[in-house]
Amino acid sequence: MTVATDDRAQAHTLEAFAAAILIVAGLTFALQATAVTPLSASTSNQHLENQQRAVANDLLETSAANGDLEAALLRWDPDRESFTDERSPSYFTSGGPPNAFGEALNASFGERRIAFNVRIRHGAGNEEETTLVNMGAPSDNAVTATRTVVLTDDANLTAPGYQNTTLRMLSDGSASGEFYATDAGGGAVYDRLEVRIVVWQL
Repeated sequence: MTVATDDRAQAHTLEAFAAAILIVAGLTFALQATAVTPLSASTSNQHLENQQRAVANDLLETSAANGDLEAALLRWDPDRESFTDERSPSYFTSGGPPNAFGEALNASFGERRIAFNVRIRHGAGNEEETTLVNMGAPSDNAVTATRTVVLTDDANLTAPGYQNTTLRMLSDGSASGEFYATDAGGGAVYDRLEVRIVVWQL
């Protein structure tokens, strides 16, 4: 009787020990699986955001150096008060403007399903804002790049039909219409504009 009881006790002990090992192994596997996935996604997202920010900064720097950025800022129709051929909307909604800067935006972001907005801040303290491109509301993982561009009084507009119109002519009233930024009155400098690109993955 004692031997049978001891055998049963040992069997129960072994079963309990085996069950404990299985439970610990299962928990360990589950914890490893759930710990790695969010961390990997977060690291991947951060890498993508850093990459998009670097591309946006490089694009602004290159476009500013070769004059494409200034040409885009000056593609303004003073009579319609618009960057586009329409009064409303006065900005582009499906991609960059039809010039070298817009082509660079589309090639860098649009073709990779990355949306972007381009805003121009101007006036004293850059408190006023004009939209060049608006592709929607940025997501929480959007990144931003900025660049300052100085426009001079003798800068010519680049919108079709207005290439002979300078900012000075608009400012002193010798040409019809208005520019979106007002003359800061600082000698030959018309205004300092802050161009802001916001990009996010669709």
